[in-house]
Amino acid sequence: RLNTYLADTDTQAEEQLELLTQQMAEREGVNEELKAANQMEWVQRMNSIQNRAEEVIKAELIFA
Repeated sequence: RLNTYLADTDTQAEEQLELLTQQMAEREGVNEELKAANQMEWVQRMNSIQNRAEEVIKAELIFA
């Protein structure tokens, strides 16, 4: 029972993380054009977005 709950929570967290990361990237203009023009900046900005999205998910889903 606990394993099922944890697996469901993990799946939900992964889905929300993917969606939030995509939304944040779109809102901040981090796209394929930036990736083609300046790959290092794209990586740095995507890492920042990923980190912030993970913090949101932890605060809202895991620590709530």
